[in-house]
Amino acid sequence: MNEINKDVVVEALKTVFDPEIALDIWTIGLVYDVTVGGNNVDVTMTLTSPMCPYGPQILEEVEHKVKAIPSVKNVKVNLTFEPAWEPSEELKLQLGLA
Repeated sequence: MNEINKDVVVEALKTVFDPEIALDIWTIGLVYDVTVGGNNVDVTMTLTSPMCPYGPQILEEVEHKVKAIPSVKNVKVNLTFEPAWEPSEELKLQLGLA
């Protein structure tokens, strides 16, 4: 049985991209928390906006990618808009917004 830890989950999340920004959800700061308990993983995250047209697709991909980790039995994706997502100064520079 493989060890599930936060680092393994984060690596999986880095393969989920926001189609509008073309960067992964971990890098742009959409993931607020990852909790691993036994074979269960909880991901607390947000979207770039509550009206993000890719929201359902992104959430489905998060669940799919995390469930693909050996030994993961259950994945719970908690969507929140508190606090509202704000790009970091570094990300603004990277996207040419600063």
